[in-house]
Amino acid sequence: QVQLVESGGGSVQSGGSTRLSCVVGGITASSYCMGWFRQAPGKEREGVAALDSDGGASYADSVKGRFIISLDNAKNTLFLQMNGLKPEDTAMYYCAAEPGYEYCSGSWSFRGSYSGQGTQVTVSS
Repeated sequence: QVQLVESGGGSVQSGGSTRLSCVVGGITASSYCMGWFRQAPGKEREGVAALDSDGGASYADSVKGRFIISLDNAKNTLFLQMNGLKPEDTAMYYCAAEPGYEYCSGSWSFRGSYSGQGTQVTVSS
């Protein structure tokens, strides 16, 4: 059974930083396309970042240069370091895992993939 448990969200001021964590259970994260997507109220789900089969990272244009995705293989834990936060980054953030790599990219919304319950990030101006 695949389990993805996110943590680390909260309230942050504009320009600030925070780090999200996702503990992965039931699978070996390095064998999956792992990533993050977000959804704000009334908005479409939006891909944020992803790690491909070679561990290469890709990002949505909206977060490129500000967010960093990484994977701790020993702890089977995915991270998202979020810097230079903006009010428009306010959303529920979800960790996701997909066994295939066909669509694995930062702009992919991981629709239909395994995902966690999410963690809220609120950025105030």
